[in-house]
This record gives sequence, structure tokens and C-alpha cells, in this order.
Amino acid sequence: MANSKKRSQAGRKQAARERVAAMRAEQKRAERRRNLITVGAIGAAVVIVGGGIGWYAASRGGGGSSAEVVPATPSGAPQSQPAALVVPNTSGISGVVAYDTAGWPAASKNGPADRALGHDHVTVPVTYSVTPPVGGNHNPVWLNCGVYENPVPSEYAVHDIEHGAIWITYQPSLPQAEVSQLRSFVGRQSVLSPGGGAAGSRYMDLTPYPGLPAPIVVSSWGFQLRLTSPTDPRLQQFVDKFRFSPQYSPEYPGECTGGTGTPAAT
Repeated sequence: MANSKKRSQAGRKQAARERVAAMRAEQKRAERRRNLITVGAIGAAVVIVGGGIGWYAASRGGGGSSAEVVPATPSGAPQSQPAALVVPNTSGISGVVAYDTAGWPAASKNGPADRALGHDHVTVPVTYSVTPPVGGNHNPVWLNCGVYENPVPSEYAVHDIEHGAIWITYQPSLPQAEVSQLRSFVGRQSVLSPGGGAAGSRYMDLTPYPGLPAPIVVSSWGFQLRLTSPTDPRLQQFVDKFRFSPQYSPEYPGECTGGTGTPAAT
């Protein structure tokens, strides 16, 4: 009987050990499930955050750069530009509005000299009579050409178009898909070199511009075209006609790098 009692106690102990082992195994399985759930949640969060960052970059025009630097608006008493004089459109591009640029350069005289766009360098803000400006007095420093995600002071961009750049502006409310199309358009343009050791550039500025009279406005020195779509073929026609042109660029071949500002893309 003593041996039977010992075997019974041993059996109970073995059963207890097995129950403990089973409980521990279940606890480990539960812990593994919790870990998998946690890892999955973290992975999902990473995807969501990464997607949010990607969406934000795309919403800023696609592939934006946090290194963008927009020069400060000039300070001081503003200078008002006299009303620019509209002259006949001889560009051959429908819808272009031409302004008097008589006297500079000589090859593009097209109106009375007393109403021509000014070329003086000024360090104060300028209130331009055309939105966005197509010329006039401007800051002595030009804007480094490229794509900007934020509005830029006109006084620097006007210096760019004096050097032969094309300034594409768009309403801040323009759908981001269309902003991306404009960015792609700029990226397809050829790089041009002013020579003399200066860096090449596309001679293009793309910026939002609050208060535009049309969804998209493209400007060169003395010429402007309003558009409703980035796919309008006249946009390329305008660029081909006026970009870095010896005839239409008052300070050809001026530079479009080595100035002020850092674009989000060049």
C-alpha cells in the first residue's frame, strides 16, 4: 500500500508539472502573439507616416526640398512703377500681351520710349503696374533660377527675366497635379550656358504667386501670356520665342546662377 501511495503522489506531481509546463507554453505563445501584433502595429504606423510624408511632399509640388531659401522682401519706402504701356503683339503667339520695351535692346524697339519699362537697380520694394511684373526697376541681385514652392519677391525675379529667364507663375490654389505638370515642363527644357565660365541654367523660374489674374501666367521681359492649363501648347511656344533670346533679353547673356535664393529644384 505504501508503494501505491508513493506512485499516486508521483503521478499527481507529474501531472502538476505538466500543467505548469502547459501554462508556461501557453504564456509564451500569448507573448509571441502580442509581440507580433505590436510589430505589425509599428509597421503599419511606419507605412502611414511614410505615406503621409510622401503625400505632403507631393502636395508641395512633388519632390520638394526643405533646403529652399527665398530671399527676404526688400525693405524701405516702396517705389511705384508707372503704368506700363501696352503695344501691338508682334510675337505671333495668340493671347500674348506686349508692353513697351523701346530702347533696350535696340533690336526689340516696339513702342514710344517715354513709356518703356525701366531698368534701374533699386534696393527698395517696387509696386509694379502689371501682375506679375513683366519688367521695370528691380533689385541689383537676381534670383537663382529654378522651381520655388513659395512666393518669391518680384524685385529679384524681374532681374531674372531681364537676363532672359521665363517666369511661370501659378495661383496657390492650382491643383497639385497641374503644379506637378508645370514642374515636369520646366524639367524638360534644355540647359543653356551664358558662357564666360558661368554655370548653365534652364533660365526658368516656377513659383506660386498670390493674386494672379489667371490660373497660370507666363512672363518674359515685356511679354506676358495668361493660361488656364499647363498643357496649353502656347506655353512651349512662349518659352521657345523669348527664353534667353538675344533679341528679347535686355541683358543677354546675363547669368541665372550666382545670385540669391535657393530653389527647391533646378
